[in-house]
Amino acid sequence: MRKIPELNPETISRIIEMAWEDRTPFAAIEIQYGLSEKEVISLMRKEMKPSSFKMWRKRVSGRKTKHIRQRDFLIGRFKSANQN
Repeated sequence: MRKIPELNPETISRIIEMAWEDRTPFAAIEIQYGLSEKEVISLMRKEMKPSSFKMWRKRVSGRKTKHIRQRDFLIGRFKSANQN
């Protein structure tokens, strides 16, 4: 895995927000910020408290909406005004 690039606090905050959103797939984060799913997980581990990271991993693991190939829909019902 490559090293996570230096990101400003605003970008890190937005990536964490997108990672917590149920309907934002990891692919969208990769398209916007160039971070793979593994890199997002690594960033979340680094930036969050251990208990918050464990809660997030439990929530995200196996969730269909976070992985485009597993989705049973193509377009989500909601798009945040913060998304490009």
